[in-house]
Amino acid sequence: MTDVIFLLLIFFMITATVVMPNTIKLNLPQSKKETSAQPLSRVMIDKDLNYYVAFGNEKEKQVTFEQITPFLRECQTKSPDMYVALYADESVQYKDIVKILDIAGRNRFKLVIATRPTD
Repeated sequence: MTDVIFLLLIFFMITATVVMPNTIKLNLPQSKKETSAQPLSRVMIDKDLNYYVAFGNEKEKQVTFEQITPFLRECQTKSPDMYVALYADESVQYKDIVKILDIAGRNRFKLVIATRPTD
């Protein structure tokens, strides 16, 4: 009986390491209409890894990576149900996009990744 329990314990230990519960959840924008219900904060990354931020209809301003989180927190105080739209050049590496996703995850921001419509 102890052999069976031992084998079950080993089985559950092995299967528990295979399961990966960490997934990134995204709210993808729909291409039919532009949503204007919630104020939108924008984070842009160009091909040279320069960061730009803007809130609502404001003009984009260049910031350092460390300034993104305080800016988004300030925007969230203005509008608690805001969405953050992430615009990244197609040449930007995935690891740099994940840094912004991590900021959104840690601060519980609702994030959408902006894409262009296909021709």
